[in-house]
Amino acid sequence: MTVTAAAKELEWSAPRIWRYETGQVPMHPNDVEAMCRVYGASPETIETMRALARETKAHGWWHSYGEAIKDWFKLYVGLEAAATRIRHYEANLVPGLLQTVEYMAEVIATDHPQMGEQQRQAKVDVRLRRQRLLARAVPRAPRLDVILSEAVVRRPLRDRAAMTRQLESLVVSSRQHNVSIRVLPLDAGLVRWAQAGTFTMLDFPSEVREPEPTTIYMDGPCGAVYLDKTHEIAIFEDAWRSLGDRALSFDESCELIEAIAKEMTDGA
Repeated sequence: MTVTAAAKELEWSAPRIWRYETGQVPMHPNDVEAMCRVYGASPETIETMRALARETKAHGWWHSYGEAIKDWFKLYVGLEAAATRIRHYEANLVPGLLQTVEYMAEVIATDHPQMGEQQRQAKVDVRLRRQRLLARAVPRAPRLDVILSEAVVRRPLRDRAAMTRQLESLVVSSRQHNVSIRVLPLDAGLVRWAQAGTFTMLDFPSEVREPEPTTIYMDGPCGAVYLDKTHEIAIFEDAWRSLGDRALSFDESCELIEAIAKEMTDGA
């Protein structure tokens, strides 16, 4: 549809549409809906676009947490909130979106032994706030597919009872309609591109004319790397397929996690 045809249908001026399309002015959700209807967008896309329009009027929630979130991580939190699917391979820790408060607290205390209690609590609050995205209604919550190295579920916290509760929480989380957790057993052998280590793949809405490419995210204590070039995506898609081929099934993974939780309980 040309700008002229759209302007006539919407009873707007062509410059008004041009200002919207070039990002010169923020859009009211009602205007977004009007344009979406003219362009024949699906109800789901309209709902998502209205929500995005509301978000443009204010900073994301993460901006209010100040130094509790590193600047380089704020970009990730924003991308995470916009993704329709999150694929995460974890080699060392339970992912932040699935951590219990006890698990978070020990990880943060281990990494930041000199940090004050108030600052540690702020970091816990950030992770808890991020976890809300798995249960949100508008826009629809993303799908979370996680593959965990068996080492992650066998590595205990200092408080073994707390680790048992974390494992039980993983089993409960895996029963959510939009969450899948699988375990890569230690005897699975080598996977392709194993040197990549932990990584996250973010997929975005595909209904738009020029969808955002899949983004690969990897981080460490000093910063993060974001990859979205075609050949980079291809390598990590290959790595994800290899992990999926060698990981236990959903049911087998739940059984293993439950068995390890029982071992920790019996050995306490």
